[in-house]
Amino acid sequence: MKRIILGILAITLLYACTDVLDKGPLNEVTEDEYWTTSSDLKLYLNQFYPSFGQHINYYSMDSNSDNAASNSPSEVLDGTRAVPGSGGGWSWGNIRDINYFFENAFNVTQGDQTKIDQYIGEGYFFKAYFYFQKLKRFGAVPIYDKVLTLNSEGLKAPRDPRNEVADSIIANLDRAISRLPVKSQTVSNRVNKESAILFKSRVALYEGTWEKYHQGTEFGVEGSNGQKYLKIAENAAAKLVNNNQFSIYSTGNPERDYWKLFNRTELSNNPETILSTPVEPEMDLGSFNWAYLLGTRAANGWSATKQLVDSYLAEDGRPIGISSKYKGDTTIVQTVRNRDPRLRQTIWVPGTIQLNYPDRNVNFDQPVLVGGGASTTGYMIRKGSTTDPEQNSGTSSDERGATDGFVFRYAEALLNYAEAKAELGTLTQDDLDKTVNLLRDRVDMPHLTIGVGYTDPNWNFPSLSPIINEIRRERRIELALEGFRYDDLMRWAAADHIQGMKIKGARFIKGESFPPEMENDMENIKVDGNRYISPYKNSVPDGFGFNESRDYLYPIPEEELAQSENLIQNPGWE
Repeated sequence: MKRIILGILAITLLYACTDVLDKGPLNEVTEDEYWTTSSDLKLYLNQFYPSFGQHINYYSMDSNSDNAASNSPSEVLDGTRAVPGSGGGWSWGNIRDINYFFENAFNVTQGDQTKIDQYIGEGYFFKAYFYFQKLKRFGAVPIYDKVLTLNSEGLKAPRDPRNEVADSIIANLDRAISRLPVKSQTVSNRVNKESAILFKSRVALYEGTWEKYHQGTEFGVEGSNGQKYLKIAENAAAKLVNNNQFSIYSTGNPERDYWKLFNRTELSNNPETILSTPVEPEMDLGSFNWAYLLGTRAANGWSATKQLVDSYLAEDGRPIGISSKYKGDTTIVQTVRNRDPRLRQTIWVPGTIQLNYPDRNVNFDQPVLVGGGASTTGYMIRKGSTTDPEQNSGTSSDERGATDGFVFRYAEALLNYAEAKAELGTLTQDDLDKTVNLLRDRVDMPHLTIGVGYTDPNWNFPSLSPIINEIRRERRIELALEGFRYDDLMRWAAADHIQGMKIKGARFIKGESFPPEMENDMENIKVDGNRYISPYKNSVPDGFGFNESRDYLYPIPEEELAQSENLIQNPGWE
């Protein structure tokens, strides 16, 4: 009788070992003994939930983008990557483990059939989730539906076309959607039907815009302009937008509500939550933490960029380049004045309360630019912070805080719907009012109109329509530092936006946002001719060198290419 692979099962059982005490030693559990009840399916699937992330770190989730900067420039955006010898993300362990699940899951007969169906649905979701990571990173990849051994011919399988991979992902999500319970009928932090629907809209929007904007290049799909997937994205997002099950979190306080959304210790009952994590107490996935979010240090220098800060509109709903409300950026306080409230709820501004003790407040004073934990740009990240001293206690990051974090939130569904319709050319004012403008209502910003009503000389994508530029701006602002920006730039084929970009930060003027003595440490605080912090002034003097004929996809490792004559390297990496 075959033995279950010890490595896989041991990981699984760590999360809920008390449920299998009657099943013998770990290395003696057999397939016949294990794959019998719905609980076995649940325990096996628990190993995949950490893939959502055990900690939400808003300071680093937008790495490899123009939203955030660290001590070192992004080698992805700068075009300095090399083909790795091995590794490089070309790992199939999760895919193998989920295929192993499906080779056994349909044999389970004991337990509530609805629970069996639910867990099989979770399996399909995770297979789609893991394959989407591969699609984004490498494009075309082999589609594996069976567990492979060291001698399997499938190990040398060629890559399937990227649109077939996308179709496979969407098909697995449809299988998941048909089996998963709605959020109200399952444990609050397990994958539910609505999260699979939102993920389907994310996958389809990604592939639809990828095929549209990469059309005619080596990265595109011959004969496709992405319309098929954009329609799928619209239809999936519409199921969430039109069902009145979710809403945008708001207490009516535009100066706090956006910030408060990301520092809550309980998200399961939040109207904006489609799926949150940590998943379940018995999974012991750890808690989220507030390390580096007090504004007293920046992890590896991670900070918001001037590029991100400048994208926020003035309070009159107009870009800062044409609004009389904008007062300049001599200081950080001045920078956020008369701006979209989400800006001052995303970055630290001098005078903002850091800690709220019963007898006193501790306020943020000034960015840290010198020494340990120095900010790369001066725009230190406030999003995800809390003023609760109990949440900020402890001497290590693992001791700080215990809060839920979003895996999927309703705001993304609204943005996916608006963008898909805009790309299809079917967006209406009613669509804007039930999507983008709900997000603006939370922070009391003027509504976006279908005609936009202005021309921004600093639009990131000047060749595209005003409405697409503004929907992309809204996506950037609402989802800032949540890990979407890199994927967005890649699917939009945004090389023109990236190439030559010089990351900037706050304006460094003696005696303003920063103390005069910092002028004595100019070796560590690099500025350009206009006194804006320019962290990569010496290392990337000409700006990012993104190679549009190569850098949209990652290279396949040399080791993998040597082992299979059927694998073909991605464009530009040959």
